[in-house]
This record gives sequence, structure tokens and C-alpha cells, in this order.
Amino acid sequence: MIPWVLLDTAKIPGDEGELRLKKRGSEFSIMLGSNELMNSRLSGSEEALAKLSCLRIQGRERPKILIGGLGMGFTLRAALAELGSDAEVTVAELLPAVVAWARGPMAEVFGDSLNDPRVRIHEGDVGRLIRSSRSAYDAILLDVDNGPEGLTSSANDSLYDFQGLGYARTALTPGGILAVWSSAPSRAFTQRLRKVGFSVEEVSARAKRTGGGARHTIWLAAKPGGSSAPQHARN
Repeated sequence: MIPWVLLDTAKIPGDEGELRLKKRGSEFSIMLGSNELMNSRLSGSEEALAKLSCLRIQGRERPKILIGGLGMGFTLRAALAELGSDAEVTVAELLPAVVAWARGPMAEVFGDSLNDPRVRIHEGDVGRLIRSSRSAYDAILLDVDNGPEGLTSSANDSLYDFQGLGYARTALTPGGILAVWSSAPSRAFTQRLRKVGFSVEEVSARAKRTGGGARHTIWLAAKPGGSSAPQHARN
């Protein structure tokens, strides 16, 4: 078996550990301790996050999308495939090293996505962007940490508490979509979204494109108003 090779490490702000980028043949893995956060062979649920969100804002002119977390670019590339040439996609990534990995050792995974004229990379906190925005985005896609139950940084919890969800609701246009990826379901988070004023759909998505692998959870939370209502997806 081909051994894993450690390519680089990145310190997480707040002294909460470090990410490790590893490669084995053409396969990449991003690890936190003994936990694998991402693997280049497992992109199904991250792609579903983008596809389901874009479906729900289909038909909007000049849609503006905010993606929280660059990762291995699965969500970004899937969104670009669904969106027209008039879309604007901002990707917020807290760790500069992750952006450097995307342009460097993982360039083959990302292809031309980072050079797409629709894309802007923001090296900083997605929460800060959300808090400073009002009716700015048609969809906000969050694949930050392990979902509402944080793993990499406790600071990420503020995205998913009542106040953070309230900021996200304010940052969305009427009828806009807040989509959240998670490694596991959470009834408490579903209830929190509803209490903030979203209409909520919870979807299960497989880790593998082929439909196998672990089951992950995607919340599709719609802000009231607008002409586009969420459509139910089939799995």
C-alpha cells in the first residue's frame, strides 16, 4: 500500500490544534488529530450542499453566493457548475494555508475554479462577513467545522447559535437560503433555525458521489419573502 506523506501543517487560531495536509498517490486528506475532516475521494455531500442550494434560487438574476469554508473546493466547483455567468461567488476561508494548499499541492483537485471570474476568495472569518451584511446574499452555504457541533474551533459555534443565525437571516435577501453541512443530524439545531424564523428542510446526503459512504446532513433554511420557495429534493 502506498504510504501517506505529510505535505504541510496549519495552526488553527486560538491554540486549538493544527490541520495536516497529507497525500497518498493522487488522494489528499486533511486531518485534525486522528479525525479526517476531508478526503478528495469523498465529495458527494459537499457537492449536494451547492446543488440543492442553487436549485432553490434558480432563476434569480445576478445571484450572489457566500460559501463559508474552502476545504477541497467541492462545494465551490459544484456551485459554479450550477450557476450562470452573471453569478458572484465569495468564498471565505479563515486559514491562509488552506488557500495556499488549493493553489499549490492541491491545484490538480481545484482545476481552474479559483481563477473563474465569478469567484472572489476572502481570507478571513465568514462570520464577520455575515455580520456586516444586510440583504446581500441570495444563498449562504456553510461548510465550516463539522457542522453545528464544532470540532476544529470553538469560535465557529457563534455561526450556529441564535445570534449567529439571526445575523445570517439578516444577510440574506428575501427568500434567500441558508444551507448548512453537518457530519450528523441535530434536532436541536433544526428547532433553533425555526425559532429564528426560517422554514427548514433537512436532507440526508451520502459522502460518495455514487451514493455510498457515510450519511451527512444538510439543512436548507429559507428566509421568508421573495418569489422562490424551496423545492423538495429526493434522495
